Amino acid sequence: MPASRPSLPSESRPRRLGTGGSPGGGERLLRTQLVIAFILGTTILAVLLYLWRRPSAAPRDAHDAVTEPSSSASAQAPAIVHTPVAPKEKSPVPRVKIGTPQRLKCGASPRALVGESGVCDSLPPFEQALAKAIDEKVDCAPKGTDEGSINYVLTVDFRTHDIHLFPGRSGTWHGKQAKVATECVRKALQAPSWDTMIHQYRYYVVALLATYPKQTAEDGLPNFQ
Repeated sequence: MPASRPSLPSESRPRRLGTGGSPGGGERLLRTQLVIAFILGTTILAVLLYLWRRPSAAPRDAHDAVTEPSSSASAQAPAIVHTPVAPKEKSPVPRVKIGTPQRLKCGASPRALVGESGVCDSLPPFEQALAKAIDEKVDCAPKGTDEGSINYVLTVDFRTHDIHLFPGRSGTWHGKQAKVATECVRKALQAPSWDTMIHQYRYYVVALLATYPKQTAEDGLPNFQ
């Protein structure tokens, strides 16, 4: 019968580092690792929060760069100089005052006229031409120390294409002086185109009252009262 092998004493297995020992040692190691992980996580979170909430240096520098020139510019701004305003010049005194056109009469002929107010239509071209002639020939008016006026009466005949100008009774100047001034104005009066004139009647009587200032004794300038 075969010989039996002698029984060898069993060798004890080597204890692994960190795994051997009692069960209580493993629990302590696990707790230590958890504490270390918690501390690392808290530290990383704190660093991230600091980096996120830290004020940026670039906007502050830009704000300083904008603020500094503004303060220096305000310091170097020149003082406001108040320029005295020159008084307005008085408008020149008119050499003659021309009143509103008076449409005295109108009708089919000089013998058939009506003089009711508002009946006669206006003749703007003739009225404007007469006012222009009076203003241009103001030197033809009488010269005196008192203010005077001439009522220029204009008759317009569309049938014969004739116009006639004479001094009326409403003015303060009559006689030879008024006739001379009226003749001077008549020569400067230019009749508009007869064919293009719009009118309702064939014959019109229109008047313009011109008031001339008195002449000063010192310089002869016009002076209205």
